[in-house]
Amino acid sequence: MDVRNSLALQAYAQSRLAAQPQPQMAEGAGAGAAFAQAVEGFHQTLAYSETQARAAMTSGADPHALVTALAQTELAVETAVTVRDRVVEAYQEILRMPV
Repeated sequence: MDVRNSLALQAYAQSRLAAQPQPQMAEGAGAGAAFAQAVEGFHQTLAYSETQARAAMTSGADPHALVTALAQTELAVETAVTVRDRVVEAYQEILRMPV
């Protein structure tokens, strides 16, 4: 089997898992657990991208895998920035409320 094929299969498997619908959380789990899962997913995306970049620089790994990993990282960072902006906006709105 070609190395590129195995890398493509790995990337497909990871994206397939990410696209699957998540089961509803239990009543006691709350938003804290959902936020922790989101942060963990963000961390895994960044770590995978760093691994791919390091492999591309040192051993000449598949450039397609690197581009895919960097695109995933860009999307994750844009999502994190959007969430941060919304949280700051909500906090500012709460501060403007009369007491």
